[in-house]
Parts: sequence; C-alpha cells; structure tokens
Amino acid sequence: MYLCGRGVVYLQSMCIKARHVHVAKLCQTSTTVLSHSRSQKDKWRLYGIRYFSDQRTDSSPLSHTASKITEQQTPEHGLVPVMISELHELSSAPGPVPAEQTSIDLDVQSSLSPFEEISDEDAIRIFVPPNLPPTTFTLRDYVDKSETLTNLVHLGINLSKLEERPNVGSMLVRLNFQEDVVPLLLFLKDLGVQDVQLGLMLTKNPFLFTENLENLQARVSYLKSKKFSSESVAVMVSKAPYLLNFSVKRLDNRLGFFQQQLGLSAHKTRDVVTRLPKLLCGSLEPVKENLRVCELEFGFHRNEIQHIVTMVPKVLTTNKRKLTQIFDFVYNTMGVPHSLIAKFPQILNAKFLHIRERHLFLEYLGRAQYEPTHPNYISLERLVALPDETFCSEVALASLDDFERFQKTL
Repeated sequence: MYLCGRGVVYLQSMCIKARHVHVAKLCQTSTTVLSHSRSQKDKWRLYGIRYFSDQRTDSSPLSHTASKITEQQTPEHGLVPVMISELHELSSAPGPVPAEQTSIDLDVQSSLSPFEEISDEDAIRIFVPPNLPPTTFTLRDYVDKSETLTNLVHLGINLSKLEERPNVGSMLVRLNFQEDVVPLLLFLKDLGVQDVQLGLMLTKNPFLFTENLENLQARVSYLKSKKFSSESVAVMVSKAPYLLNFSVKRLDNRLGFFQQQLGLSAHKTRDVVTRLPKLLCGSLEPVKENLRVCELEFGFHRNEIQHIVTMVPKVLTTNKRKLTQIFDFVYNTMGVPHSLIAKFPQILNAKFLHIRERHLFLEYLGRAQYEPTHPNYISLERLVALPDETFCSEVALASLDDFERFQKTL
C-alpha cells in the first residue's frame, strides 16, 4: 500500500508538471501574440488608428494570469501549485481580435440628415449658385441668366464671334459686371473712345477685361509723354485695340525701331504711327521685308522710301506678293518711272485688278499716257482714285457701258 501510495503521489506530481508545462507554453504563445499585436498597433498608430485592445491590455485575464505565474516564486521541490479556477479563466479568455475588426477612425464627423430641421439663420446663410448650364457650346444659353453677358450685348459686343475663340467664352462668363466691366468702360470713355466704337473695339480685343487698370493708365501716360495728343491716343486705341495690351518697354522699342529704320523725325514718326497704329502691335518681319524689297528689288532711293511711307504707311504691312505684282505692272507694263510712283505712292495700295482693267481700257482707246510732259497726260491719281463713271466720262472719254463691255472681254 505504501508503494502504491507513493506511486499515486508520483503520478499526481507528474500530472501537475504536465499542467504547468502546458500553462507555460500558453503564456509564451500569449506573449508572442501580444508582442505581435503591439508591433501592429505601433505601426497603425502612425496613421491615427486606435485599438480597443489598448483599453483592455491591462485588464486581460491572459496577461494578468501570466504575470501572476511569472511573479510567483517556485518552491524548492520545483512544483508550482495551480488553481483550477485559474485554468478555467485561461481556457475561457478571448483570443486576439483581428486588426481589421479593431480599427476605428475617431475623426469621422457624423453627417447631417437631409430631413433634419435647421434654424432660419442657418437657412439664410446657405449659398445657392445661379442656375447656369454646367456645359454648353454657345454663350446664347448664358445670356438670359448672366447680367454681365446681357450688358455686353447691349454695348454692341458680338458674342457669336467671341465664343469661336478659345477660352474667351469661359472668361466672359466668369466676369463680374460691376467689378470687371464698368471700370474698363469708364477708363475708355475718359480716354476719348466713342460710345459707338466700344462694342467693335471690345469684340476685337476682349482681353482688355483681364488687364489691370493701373497698367493701362501707365501705357497711356507713356504715349502722352512722347507728345501724342489725347485725340491721337484715342484714335490709336480705337484702330488698334491690342495696343494697350503691350508693355511700356515694348511700345518704346517699337517707336525707336521705326524712327531708326525709316530715318524719320520724331514728328513724322508720330504721324505714321497715329495713322497706322497696328505698326506697334504686329510683327516686325513684314516691315523689314518690305523695306528691303523697296530698296533692293524695286530700286527706290532712301528719300523716296521715306516719302512713300509717310504718304502711305500701309505699304510697310502690305503683302509682299501683292506689292511686287503692282510695282511690276506699273513700272514695266505701264512704263511709269520711280519718281512718279514715289510722287503718287497710293497706287501701290490700290487693287491690282482695278489698275489693270483701267490701263488696258485706256490702252485700247489709245489714251494710256502717263508722262507729264506729253499731251493728254493722265496722272496716277486720276487713274485709280476716281469712280468708274467719272473715270469713263473725264479720263477715258467713253461711256460706262463701253467700259463694262470691255471688262467682260478680259
């Protein structure tokens, strides 16, 4: 019986050891899970996510039991007493919660219900955008609903032309009439632009609406400092609406270029620019090309070129092919010398077909005489400047019907 009793005691001790080994392994596994969960929490805490397990770590039965087991001192015989209640708590303790189920964003704000009632003060502060079409291919859909576009139409601005230009339509829709349009209109009125010219001017250059008024005033002041009169500035702006879009530096460079290239005085340079203000806005390449053509190909002297430009500034911007065609016909076919062409340079700005028809009709009648020293002399001015009826009766000494029948034979 004694041996059997000792055997029973031995078996009980072995069972207790096995239980403690199981508990130790469970504690080790729990520690690994907790450390892994803690590393995951540290990683996700960088994104502002909190875990419910943060509030339960200290009160977890598993961690509490594990700490109690590790803190307990082992008796001398190496056996640790285990309470059945503690093992029951370990077996019933919840496992680690998956991360996708424990994350929560505390920054999310609850949205108001569409059926929630609000106060009258909050209702007044609600902004309701104008009922404008979100997208359209024409400004016609906006005119009736936009104060700015309605007033622009009343000013005579052609919106059908502006909507064909890229980005202009969207720019006009965003304009505020009182803040963007009215100050510009007052500025142009003070400058001397006529009311009937405002619509055409702004149709040609709607980008004036985007210019700063201080910059516009600075450019006008510069022109006046160069002794352009107020009337001249108003005429220049009306003829060349893009003039005010160029900086003071560019305007100064252009004036210096024409005065240097043409060799004109300041007064004559102002006169040429006032009559053709597009010279300050357009490209300089056609101007340089026409000056070279007049000197090298046509054979005009420098003083003759100065006189031609002073009388007809448009010669500087005329198409080179057209200019060459007219000069070749007048000089080679009609036999008019350089001196007479320079004396009446308006013929270089006339229509080629107009010159050709009248010269051939006079040649058919035997009256094509352009030399001043010969009888029946016909000046170039009378050749191209008179209307058909006057030309036939006073120059060709023929009827208008005869001239029209001759035109049909050409």
